[in-house]
Amino acid sequence: MDNIFGRIGRGAVFALMIGFGVAGCNSAGGLSSPDVTNAPAAGFGNISPGSEEEFIINVGRRVYFDQGSAVVTDEARITIENQAKWLKSNKKWLVKIQGHADDPGSEAAQKTLSTQRANAVMAELVKLGVNPKRMWVKGYGVERPVTDCDKVTCQSQNRRVVVNLREEFDDSAPAGRR
Repeated sequence: MDNIFGRIGRGAVFALMIGFGVAGCNSAGGLSSPDVTNAPAAGFGNISPGSEEEFIINVGRRVYFDQGSAVVTDEARITIENQAKWLKSNKKWLVKIQGHADDPGSEAAQKTLSTQRANAVMAELVKLGVNPKRMWVKGYGVERPVTDCDKVTCQSQNRRVVVNLREEFDDSAPAGRR
């Protein structure tokens, strides 16, 4: 036992002492470093109610889909319910619902699937009481990937709908709403 402590114990004790010494250092040259553990994240210190930042951070704007599917999953429905609640309380915002895809198939098939996904999210929002006149959809297919990779887990991030807040209709909105 004495022999084991002699080899392992002294090294462990030395490492522990060094660790405590480094952990105790929060100053250099007499200057203390600030405690930033609980500081607000840069750019998000003053999130005001009803703001786009509040929607992105507290509600979430992305809804994910299974490969080759435009069916809203139970998990996605939770996000959509939160979005609907927020949008009904913040009626000043218009909503551009952008569909995306990263599934096997042609570019035309990807555009169709991404549009179907966006329409599925819009239909859920309408069912939950969001005025359809405030919303429009745009399917981008594979044009705007979040990530470019071959891994299934990575590609799944591109199988999404992004609910974006707008102050005015853009060129992708139906002609009657621009």
